[in-house]
Amino acid sequence: MNLSRTARASLWAALALGLGVIYVPLGVVLLNSFNSDRTFGWPPQGFTLQWWSAAWRSTGLRDALWTSVQAGLGATAIALVLGTMAAFAVQRYRFFGRDTVSLLIVLPIALPGIVTGIALSNTFHSVLGIPLGLFTVIVGHATFCVVTVYNNVLARLRRMGLNVEEASADLGADTFTTFRLVTFPMMRSALLAGGLLAFALSFDEIIVTTFTAGAGVRTLPIWIFENLFRPNQAPVVNVVAAALIVVSVVPIYIAQRLSGGDPQTR
Repeated sequence: MNLSRTARASLWAALALGLGVIYVPLGVVLLNSFNSDRTFGWPPQGFTLQWWSAAWRSTGLRDALWTSVQAGLGATAIALVLGTMAAFAVQRYRFFGRDTVSLLIVLPIALPGIVTGIALSNTFHSVLGIPLGLFTVIVGHATFCVVTVYNNVLARLRRMGLNVEEASADLGADTFTTFRLVTFPMMRSALLAGGLLAFALSFDEIIVTTFTAGAGVRTLPIWIFENLFRPNQAPVVNVVAAALIVVSVVPIYIAQRLSGGDPQTR
């Protein structure tokens, strides 16, 4: 399609505006993490690393970070198992209500987080009698992390087809041998991508965590929220936000590259 010069300029301007709205505030956060002015006056009055040093020495920050890592790893492990099994069931078998099952699996990520949080909190506390803690946070995160693994594995299974597995069976391999030597190697990049996205979702979740965490459980997002408006902690919060921006780029980039590749070449 040929566009006029005016149309192309308008599209580029709209693209630049959209990217600016997204990334300029992130750039401000990165700059303010080195701002010597505690009030974050603009433009920055000087350059300092004292806020990064203070963040490194913060015991509460390290504890919250470790809690988030534990919750993320636990939710990702559950999501990998359940999401993969659900994807195989929906893609490889025909049964009554298959589309409904697929919708129910995907639905949690579309629901407002506050609805999911209230539902889980009531279920744990009132119905099951399970005390809120790290375990309930992991289960709560897993409810929506399953979706990312499910979508990645389902898409990969659709692209793979059955030809290679059928050829393996024709050559005498049983079901488990075919899965170990043929199916799993072709889908492991999708599993890795889904796992990375699931961990990223769990790591920055705050709404569901608020309703499912006990009194002694504090993840990194909750720690940030609690300290955001404290004058002495605001610079440290800015450092944490800047570090998360940088760190978050890596798993998202890897997941994007892995999800977009041809399974036959991996």
